Amino acid sequence: MLTKWGSTRRRTVVAALLGAGALLATTGPAAVADPGAVSRDVYVSPAGSDHAPGTAARPVRTLDRARDLVRQRTPHLTRDLTVHLAPGVFRLAAPLRLDARDSGGNGHRVIWQGSGDTELNGGVRVTGWRPVAGRPGLFAAPAPAGLDNTRQLYVDGVREQRARGPLPVTVKATATGYTASADTLAHWRNPKDVEFVYTAGEALWNIQRDGLGQWTEPRCPLAAAEGTTITMAQPCWDNSTKRVLFPEIPGRSVNMVGPADLTNGRHPTYAENAFELLDTPGEWYLDRSAHAVYYLPRPGQDLRRADVEVPVLEKLLDAKGTAAAPIHDVAFRGLRYSYATWLTPSSPEGFSEIQAGYTITGAGGWAVQGLCQFVPGGTCPYASWTREPANVAVSHGQRIEFADSVFAHLGGAGLDLLDGTKESQVRGGVFTDISGNGVQIGGVGKPLTDTDADVVRDVQVTDNHLYGLPREFHGGVPVVNGYTVRNTIAHNQIDHVGYSAISVGWGGWPDKIKRPATPNLSHDNVVSDNLIFDYMLMLDDGGGVYTQGITGSSLDDGEKVTGNVIHGQWGLGKGVYTDNGNTYETIRGNVLYDMAYANVGTVHVDYRDDLGNNDPTLIEGNYWEQGDRDKTDKGAITRGNQLLARPADAPPAIVANAGLEPAYRKLLTRQVGGRAPAEAPSRVGTFAVSGRLYATWNPTFAFNNAPVREYVVTATGGGRTYQAAISAADFAKRAYAEVPGLTDGTAYTVTVAARNASGTSEPSLPAAPVTPGPKPGVLPGAPTNARALPSSTAASIRWNPPAAAGDTPVLGYVITVSDGRTIAVEGRDTLVTQPTVKGMTRVVDGLEPATAYTFTVAAITATGTGPAATFTATTQ
Repeated sequence: MLTKWGSTRRRTVVAALLGAGALLATTGPAAVADPGAVSRDVYVSPAGSDHAPGTAARPVRTLDRARDLVRQRTPHLTRDLTVHLAPGVFRLAAPLRLDARDSGGNGHRVIWQGSGDTELNGGVRVTGWRPVAGRPGLFAAPAPAGLDNTRQLYVDGVREQRARGPLPVTVKATATGYTASADTLAHWRNPKDVEFVYTAGEALWNIQRDGLGQWTEPRCPLAAAEGTTITMAQPCWDNSTKRVLFPEIPGRSVNMVGPADLTNGRHPTYAENAFELLDTPGEWYLDRSAHAVYYLPRPGQDLRRADVEVPVLEKLLDAKGTAAAPIHDVAFRGLRYSYATWLTPSSPEGFSEIQAGYTITGAGGWAVQGLCQFVPGGTCPYASWTREPANVAVSHGQRIEFADSVFAHLGGAGLDLLDGTKESQVRGGVFTDISGNGVQIGGVGKPLTDTDADVVRDVQVTDNHLYGLPREFHGGVPVVNGYTVRNTIAHNQIDHVGYSAISVGWGGWPDKIKRPATPNLSHDNVVSDNLIFDYMLMLDDGGGVYTQGITGSSLDDGEKVTGNVIHGQWGLGKGVYTDNGNTYETIRGNVLYDMAYANVGTVHVDYRDDLGNNDPTLIEGNYWEQGDRDKTDKGAITRGNQLLARPADAPPAIVANAGLEPAYRKLLTRQVGGRAPAEAPSRVGTFAVSGRLYATWNPTFAFNNAPVREYVVTATGGGRTYQAAISAADFAKRAYAEVPGLTDGTAYTVTVAARNASGTSEPSLPAAPVTPGPKPGVLPGAPTNARALPSSTAASIRWNPPAAAGDTPVLGYVITVSDGRTIAVEGRDTLVTQPTVKGMTRVVDGLEPATAYTFTVAAITATGTGPAATFTATTQ
């Protein structure tokens, strides 16, 4: 009888078939009478066996075996099929590769369900540590089998610093690399493993601004060091230092991104990945020629007991459908994706960054890649440079879900949702400790397509916490969205990141040569209700929400940026940045404050017509410090915005709604990785006057589960060391520290370390030396373009830094009000706006309606207070 197949005997037979790898019957009476037989869940455990049937009592061991069992059961699903992954570490020998055969069906899903403590691990453990003779404190271990190269090492869940330091020689750039002042590098163990790093950011004090634009940090390996000749790896060197120039447009490169003259960007900020640079606890080095790993432990670390992990795989999960056969109806829940690397930057390709992790690649790439119609042989479409790959990827996926996930300890980008991804979700996840971008949605290689198959649309990235990234490729962005349709990026919290928080769109740069942005298929994308703070903590010229290019066909279907709360911007840029060719963006109902330069900007000319109009943009109903009046500026509309006198005055409904929704706020207390001292601060700058020096730096944004409490500034010179400490809170307000008691005529070198509950970080790279001594006493000039934009009870005070700064940099300003008040102005914007004379903003509240006021603003330097600019305004 058919009913007898529900007996124990039947279950035993089926289990035996599964254990032997046989296919379940999909025809005949049994398949019809007992449909549950083809929907039975699969169980996987690191302690299981691939000879087991995959039941709860007898789980399989590997994800590949679980996938194969799922393939046997998916053609006739009658309910969701769940792959239950037990807690623990699944060490992958290869990526888990899925395709259309691994899809759900008949309206049901395949769910890969972890416990929250289920880790997909692409690394190997390093064991067998022994002290290195003649090097006190240094340990070495054999490189594990299968480890040829890696760019990361972790101790007890904490990313450690690959050995780095200042160049031990001075260098002068040549056509193929550098001429050094001595042959030091030629005598290093493995010169070809050495990498030069070029950190950009705005010019400030004596900080050397390298790189190819304020938003980039290229990296190039060495090809050779022979005598004093340093030859850089190709094609990285050419792709990072050469550009095609428009013959008819002097000084403008054809790629239109960043400077045309890259001479200044050729100076290395520091060197990385050399045994000879191992000099600070927490640094490591993989000697590939000797098959040995070296590590200098931090105080308290015991390598006999520590879990030391090095990533080997470059991909953990690759769910790859095709246009004809997409992978669909698959969910990944409760999984941790950890310990993967990305090795292309270690190859001769290096990392020739253009923007947001996109690079120029290939021999001669600088001359043709993405230059399309602008040069003979240019590859199309325009601006289609090489994207940074992710360690977890989906392409041509439909109804794919990532929920309750942790993406951490990763060496590329975190998650790719590539061509053809549709109706998919990323929600309730944590993204941290990632080398590059966090989530990448869509691409920029297909701005237009005749078929829907390759379009990325209807993707939702919601209720995720993204923080403490990027850790290696510092121009990376937590959420990057390319040419896409109807995507929603909402209710995320993004904090403590090195550059922009969200980037949308591409291909707008042709407006620099008075041509239209690249036509593209994007429309109806939404960035809403996100909480973004403490961003642009390392690089500059970005924003909380950065957009460029055409976002739709009208304001109705263009990009919507609504209900976001954005504050605490450190670098020079804008809260909501409408950059090159940005068209049809609506910016409505956001709360924007505490930014260096502007809350919203900038309007560009619309070169799609010959009317001289601006790109259509609507800036409406925001609460901001900018205070701009209502106006229609040749198609760009500003109306109904409210001056925000104090952050506490922001509408409670907007503030309460921004960021993680209540059900997801537990993510904010979820610890990822171990507790340890924070990462070192970056970009230290100094200047000196008689008897003291001033130091500024970019603050730490990766603090290893113990927030930074204070910074320690160390000045070394004349055989003596001086230290000064400043709390993290005071530094956030002031943006600089003083070191007094120094000797005039003595050169001092400054480093800065961050201190948290777990200890003190390694010191930063040193600032260029400075020598205290008397100054001529030249005061700064008066601020320029000073004005007040009042509401009824407050005024937005706007000015530009003095054109003549005096003999020391501006440290702050003082505003006086005719009602007798004096208001001190300090912060990072007071420092970083000066070199390129960018605007300053402060709001003065407590004013009486319909009252005339006189204001003054004057610059303060280490020499004194300069003359004031005076201006008047009447409240409404």
